Amino acid sequence: MHRYFAQLSFKGTRYHGWQIQPNAVSVQETVEKALSTILREKISVVGAGRTDTGVHAPFFVLHFDTSEEIRDCKKLVFRLNSFLPPDIAIQKIWPVPEDAHARFSAVSRTYHYYITTEKNPFQTGTAFYYREKPDVAKMNEAAEILFEYDDFTSFSRLHTDVKTNLCKIYQAEWLLEGKMLVFKIKADRFLRNMVRAIVGTLLEVGKGKLSLNDFRKIIEKKNRGAAGASAPAHGLFLANIEYPEELKVPGSIN
Repeated sequence: MHRYFAQLSFKGTRYHGWQIQPNAVSVQETVEKALSTILREKISVVGAGRTDTGVHAPFFVLHFDTSEEIRDCKKLVFRLNSFLPPDIAIQKIWPVPEDAHARFSAVSRTYHYYITTEKNPFQTGTAFYYREKPDVAKMNEAAEILFEYDDFTSFSRLHTDVKTNLCKIYQAEWLLEGKMLVFKIKADRFLRNMVRAIVGTLLEVGKGKLSLNDFRKIIEKKNRGAAGASAPAHGLFLANIEYPEELKVPGSIN
């Protein structure tokens, strides 16, 4: 058995998330079909995590196994990109140890959430058009409260199969990039729907509907019903995934 990592990116608009589902087109299924066709064997891929319907990933990693060694990874990248649809692109493929895992070997993940307060037809599907102008400074104050906690049950989708809702957050901040408001959050792991739930709740703080103390109480209640509505999926981007040095592709900064 030979194991490989692949770095890819995809625009999630046309897909029902990463993971294979019955009666719906997923990114995983599309990539598996391409690899299986080109390598002429049944290939199953394992992604670094799930993404919901409509979520985008400028940086994503998967692993797959082959019965025979791939002799030219660059050529395989070229052939896959010729085969895959325009909204999925493979950047790199490289060999890794047999126990390397795209999901469990990752040490951190970074998400960006994009909001525009001005209607822009070129950002339809890639940014949340939010008509109000929230108090960014207040939202950043609330975001700092996240560092004080590690149980984020209040921001997790209900009835998931995870064993723990504990996460270590390394970064959580709102930045103005031109006319775009961007929330950047980095953690060792994320719960299902966690980033969108945090963004939706922070926007309630930005509108003045929740105080900083209210935000703190929401986290402490460990109850999804206490938090705000999730922000729409199309503004969310998986921006980076970090791995131990030994698993990185040579020359990569990620």
